[in-house]
Amino acid sequence: MASVGPSAASTQPALPSGPAVFKTIPYAFILPEILCGTWVWILVAATSVSLPLLQGWVMYVSLTSCLISLLLLLSYLLGFHRNSENWKVLDSLYHGATAILYMSAAVLQANATINSEFGINAPLNYQLNSAASFFAFLTTFLYILHAFSIYYQ
Repeated sequence: MASVGPSAASTQPALPSGPAVFKTIPYAFILPEILCGTWVWILVAATSVSLPLLQGWVMYVSLTSCLISLLLLLSYLLGFHRNSENWKVLDSLYHGATAILYMSAAVLQANATINSEFGINAPLNYQLNSAASFFAFLTTFLYILHAFSIYYQ
């Protein structure tokens, strides 16, 4: 019978702090999530928003996810987690929920892209919306990767 004591708990990998965050999977995904999410809201903001309800949700999801991910990255860089296992649960739940929200935003952005094909300034808006759709799906994929890789760690 194996004993559960300090030696068994020490086999768990430590949460990264400082620059090690950028070298450790899944925490290395946070910066690309922020950058791709930033591109989503920049590209949507650059279009003439023809469907404010759809693209408003895309802007809300991308902006809030970007800001919360930035706070999470800063907390890892500054070591606020103090190597607590609760941070892994928080991280996994946040990234899982955000992946679901981002998937809904990416689908709505794809719908807005289809609808912008024949609108005012059609070529430019269509290209911007297409790029925003691409980055929305890419960001969704990054959030899914992050959530599952921390779960299976």
